[in-house]
Order: sequence, then C-alpha cells, then structure tokens
Amino acid sequence: MSAGLQRRLLLLLLGPLFFLACINTWFDYRSADTAALQQDRQLLKLVPLLADSVVASGKTPNALPVMLAAPVIEEFLKDGASLSAFAIADLSGQVLLGEAWLSLVPPATYEPEFSSEEEGGVTYRIVSQRVHTAAGELVVRLADGSDPRQQWLRQVLFRVLLPNLLLMVGAVFAVNWAVRRALRPLLELKEAVEHRSPRDLSAIDVHASPEEVRPLVQSLNRLFDLVNAQAESQRRFVADAAHQLRTPLAGLQAQVEAWAQAVNMPSAAPQSAIQLEASQINRLRDAARRTSQLANQLLALSRADARSLDAQPLHRVDLKDLCETLLEMHLNAASEKRIDLGLELEAVHVTGHEWLLRELVGNLLDNALKYTPEGGMVTLRCAWAASGERTVLLEVEDDGPGVPVAERSRVFERFYRVPGASGEGNGLGLAIAAEIARVHRSQLFVDTGRGGKGARFTLLFTT
Repeated sequence: MSAGLQRRLLLLLLGPLFFLACINTWFDYRSADTAALQQDRQLLKLVPLLADSVVASGKTPNALPVMLAAPVIEEFLKDGASLSAFAIADLSGQVLLGEAWLSLVPPATYEPEFSSEEEGGVTYRIVSQRVHTAAGELVVRLADGSDPRQQWLRQVLFRVLLPNLLLMVGAVFAVNWAVRRALRPLLELKEAVEHRSPRDLSAIDVHASPEEVRPLVQSLNRLFDLVNAQAESQRRFVADAAHQLRTPLAGLQAQVEAWAQAVNMPSAAPQSAIQLEASQINRLRDAARRTSQLANQLLALSRADARSLDAQPLHRVDLKDLCETLLEMHLNAASEKRIDLGLELEAVHVTGHEWLLRELVGNLLDNALKYTPEGGMVTLRCAWAASGERTVLLEVEDDGPGVPVAERSRVFERFYRVPGASGEGNGLGLAIAAEIARVHRSQLFVDTGRGGKGARFTLLFTT
C-alpha cells in the first residue's frame, strides 16, 4: 500500500517539476535563438559597409586592394576584440585581407550565406556574400563569436541542465521525505489493523487518524460492528439451540432407553416386539413434533438474524396476495378449533423480502390460533394506516386471553413464554417475527384487541 501510494505521489509531484524544467530549457533556447536572429540581422547590415570599405584596387595586378574601414566596421572589430573577424577574398577563395582561417568556398550567388565554424575554441557565426567593390568582384566575410545561440549550445550543461538536474535530485529527496512523513499515520493505521488478532474487533480511534482517512476508519469501525454483531448472534444462536434442544432430545432418549431396558432385561422372556401404551406413543409424538418445530424455528431465526440480509436487495411485495395465501394454509388448523379466521384486506404493497414476511405473518397466525380458545375469532388485516398516506399496516388480531401489559415488553424475547400460558411452545415465534420486522426497518408491537379483549399484533411499514 505504502509503496503504491508513495510511487504515485512521487510521480504526481516530480512530473510537473520535470515538465517545468523542460519548459524553462525551451524558453532559454528560444531567448538565445531570438538574440541570434538579431545578431544575424546586424551582420547582414555590416556586409555592405565592409564592401564599401574597399576603396581601390592595388597598384599592380598582384597587389592587395586598398581598404579604408568604415567607422562602424572599426567599432564592430574593436568592440568584439577576439570574438569578431573579417576577411576579403577573391572569387577563388584566397583571402586577400583579414583572417586567413575565413578561407571558405565562395558563394555561388549574390545572396548572403550564413554558416557556423569553430576556431580557437570559439564558435563563430559567419556571413559570406559576393559583392561588387571598387577593386572588382570580391567575397566579403564577417564572423561574430558572441552568437548567443552557439554559445548556448556549449553552455547548456552549466546554465540549464546542471542546475535543473540538481534541482530534480534535491526535489526527489525532499518530496520523498515529505511523502513518507505525510503517509506515516496511514502506515501506522495499516500496521495496527494488520497486527490485530482475528478476535480483536474493537473500534479504531477515529481522532488518531488523519482527517482524510477518517471516513475509511469509520467504515472499518462499522464493518467491525457488523462482524461483532453477527458473531454474537451466531454465538447466541448456538447457545440457545443447544439449551433448547436438550429438553426434547432428553425426553426422546429417555423413552428409547426405557424401551431398550425393557427389552434387554435378563429376566424378561426373549421377544422381538414390545407393547407400548397410548400415552407413551403420544408423549413420543409430542416430543418429536416439538423437536422438529424447534429445529425449524431455530433455522428461521438464524436466517432472519443474519446481518447479510441488510445488504440484499429488496423487492416489491403484494401484501394482499401474501395474506390470502397464508389464510388458505391455516384454514385447517382454524377449522379444527372452530375458530373464525377472517380477512380484512386492501390492495397494498411494501418493499422487502417476501419469504421473510411470509414467515412473520405465519408465526403471528400460528401464535393466535394456538392461544385463541375454541369458537374464537382471528382476523388478518392489511391496509393503509390512518396515521399517514405512506404507511402500510399489517395486523393479526384475536379475542383470546391477550398479553398482560407487564409482559408486553418481554414477549418478543427469545424463548420467553408468558407465565401461565397454556399449550406447548418454544417461545421463538414472536422473537422471529420481531427480528424480521427489524430487517425491514419496522417495529412490531402488541396491544389489546377490539372491545378490550384478546391481542393485536401490529406492524407498520413506511413506503
């Protein structure tokens, strides 16, 4: 992590510096080039004056031409000292007057020609032109060793590249130090998380982290909380399952052990079958049913309690169709107790998990049918709530014994049963319903039914 961030930061910081150094070099060259063009124009202006400085030919054919330098030419040669030179040559290239090293090939036309030549460690800018003079047609040459462009090419290492190189090397060390120092809190955070025990899911101190990293730390803390909650839920589920399964399994084992003991008693006559009383068969059946019901409820509770459900997508659920389907599934149980199972439905929809809502309503109906006496009444209701246009109401109401006010805060606890309640149960149905309500960001609460009788379990959804 640190190497990747450090590399990117170094590239992002040093890249612009390198780019600026290149721009600086280019501007230096452009500046030198502009000065050199001005120098070329100056040399070009001096060529006619140099040609006019030849005032006459020699007295003999082999004599040198007579030259009287114009004041401007004298000033140019004097100011330039060792960096300026001139030459007057014939058409064959032989130097008649001036510096012998300026014996170049004469121009083929009358247009001025520019060239560069090194002499004595100095690079000269030379202009040559074929001209008509008082001594006839000659070639005049002027050389200037102060050409900024030529000197720039020689001095570029010391004037531009070397300072920029030193600047870049210093910037690498400075930026590398600054990046390491700036990333130190992030590296310490990485080390703290990396060296944690898998069991240590405590929150990280948000204020000890840089401000830019705090959203990441807060997200990690939320993740730790979710993992903690899920781990705690799993531990609680395993403990509750082991505790609650112990009783029905012990009953089953006791019955089987009693039969095995009766068969294996030494005093008993050998037999391949044993006789069982009806009460024993009923007890065995009840224990098996209770064990099966408990296992199914524990599985449903585990699925509803999984924190991963919060991240799963929700779907549109038609509560009217859901209630009608569940009514058909519970009609037989209601008919056995002569309970009037009715519906009060409106066409409403909510967003959620359909299979979980089916489990919730099924548990509420099972609970109502179990505790409502024979000849009673249970009503399943879904409609728009009177409290708001965007609130959907889902209710299961009965006219049974109801839930005492003092017990209403505990009926949704796992494995809790109201003292004195008749019938067999595991105390998980309402706990499962409350957990499903939590998953749907709603709240399940209990109140007294209509007419002051029975119980009414209500769930409100915000659409």
